[in-house]
This record gives sequence, C-alpha cells and structure tokens, in this order.
Amino acid sequence: MTTSGMDVDCERCQCHSDDKHTAILYTLLSQNLNHSRGGRVPAHQRCLCHQRRTVCLRTPHVTCQAASNVLVKTISFMKNLPSFHLLPREDQLLLLDSCWVPLFLLGLVQEMVTFEVMETPAPSMLKKILLDGQSKREEPERTQPTLAAVQRLQCCLNTFWSLDLSPKEYAYLKGAILFNPDVPGLRASLYIESLQREAQRALQEVLQPLHPEDQGRFARILLITSTLKSIPPTLITDLFFRPVIGNADIVELIAEMLYEMTGGQLAPAARMAC
Repeated sequence: MTTSGMDVDCERCQCHSDDKHTAILYTLLSQNLNHSRGGRVPAHQRCLCHQRRTVCLRTPHVTCQAASNVLVKTISFMKNLPSFHLLPREDQLLLLDSCWVPLFLLGLVQEMVTFEVMETPAPSMLKKILLDGQSKREEPERTQPTLAAVQRLQCCLNTFWSLDLSPKEYAYLKGAILFNPDVPGLRASLYIESLQREAQRALQEVLQPLHPEDQGRFARILLITSTLKSIPPTLITDLFFRPVIGNADIVELIAEMLYEMTGGQLAPAARMAC
C-alpha cells in the first residue's frame, strides 16, 4: 500500500514562496473568491500546494470492489451477532453509525487489502471564480482525500498489520469495538457495556495461550485500535465509496444493507461491488 510517484515529505507552501508575483496573484484571486461566496475560504482551500496534494485511488474499480466486499463482511458480522439484535433498533443504528469505520478498517487489515493512490489535479483558482455561480446551481463538488490524511490511514493500517492478529483476536476485538457504551443516546448502555467487557475478557483469554510471553499485547491492541477510531468517516467514504455511491449517504446504505440482507447476499452491496 503505497503512494507511488509522490514524495512523503510535504512540499513548501507556495502561498509563502519567494515568488512574490504568484503570491500577489493568489491573494487577489482569493479575495475575489471569498467575496463572491460571502464568507471566509477554509484554510485547506487557501493553500495552493495543499490543494494539489489531494489524491484518489490509482485503481478505483479494483480497490472499490475489494472495499465493498470488506463492508459486506463487516455487516455480516453484525448481522450474525444475536446480542446485537437484542438491542433496541435505535441503539443498533447508533452503534452502526459510530463503529462502521473502525470495523471496516479492521476488515481491511484482516483481508490484507492494499491500495495505491495518485495525485489528483485541483481546479485552478480562476476556474473556481468563473464557475462559482454555476456550481451553486449544480450538485456540490465532491471532496478529495488529502495525501496527508491517506498517509495517516496507511500508518494506522500498517501498525495493525504488524500485530499479526489471529482470527479469534479479530473476532473478539470487533465485538469490543461494536459494543461501545460511550456512544451518546444509547438506551441500553449498561447492557452494551457488559457486552464490551465480555468481548474484552474473551480477547484476553485468547491472548494468554497464544502470546504468553507478551504481557502487554492486550493493552497494545486496545491502544492501536483507538487510532482506527480517530480516522474520520468522510475520509473512508470519499476514498473507497464515493466513486461508486456518488452523493448517497453511506450510513443509510449500510443500514439498508444490514436490515435487508437475505440469504447471505446484500443487494445494495452487490451494486456497490460492481
């Protein structure tokens, strides 16, 4: 999983380069764009070099299909947990919304899904100004992941790969992630907390015979798991699913997949994997 053809180190921001003419032109265009939109331009849009560092998948068809397959397995995991279906429907949806990203990322690690990204050209500031009024009447422009965000994601996945988890470790860790009693609005938070403790206890019991010499493995697994929870859903959606689902709400699609699964096959997921 690499960012082929692109340097890891950030380029020097051209907004503060020695080229005064470029900086002046950028300032003028920025002010015009800011005025036309009636507000401040976000920092990530003000930095020209940052815009040029947005990325997309190098092989979207292959990677999106692999990602869709992982998502199907992730939802199947939740579907096959009786304790999950004993929860109120509202709690199920809250847990789904809060945990689908770390569960999906854990699935990427388990399935050894790798991917490459390439730099995507950003529209010029002048083009944005000229098309600003037009774009307001059309559907909103899709965001692209940044190279820095993707590198952070890759770092998290690589760290998890280094743990070399067993299938049982993956299963109990998924349970500990899914049953998160700290999600706001839960009606059965005490029951969910007991399920999380049960999953964590089972994980510890599995670790003892597998890694008797590694007393800190359990704490290390939980610590690295917390890094997966820090990955924003927008990054995962834009990188792996936006090329397929367009502007659809990914959480709504996942909920539809969860409750309309029949015979082990998910119709929406099948469409996503095409």
